[in-house]
Amino acid sequence: MANRQSYTVLVGYPIGGGHYTKAGQVLDLLDVQALALEQAGRIALTSSLGVVAAPAAPVTKAAKAPAKSAE
Repeated sequence: MANRQSYTVLVGYPIGGGHYTKAGQVLDLLDVQALALEQAGRIALTSSLGVVAAPAAPVTKAAKAPAKSAE
């Protein structure tokens, strides 16, 4: 049986029958299916996009320094 790898869609493209993929969608493709799409920059190997798979760090606001009193 052929091995498939997970790819993440970077730029949507038509998949036939009037249907399109969406950015961020994960697809399991054969290497021969992914070759041209990867070269065109439309997909990337999901394992190479480790930053995308990891949850984003929460955004925190920096605390303001206390105002100095005018003496």
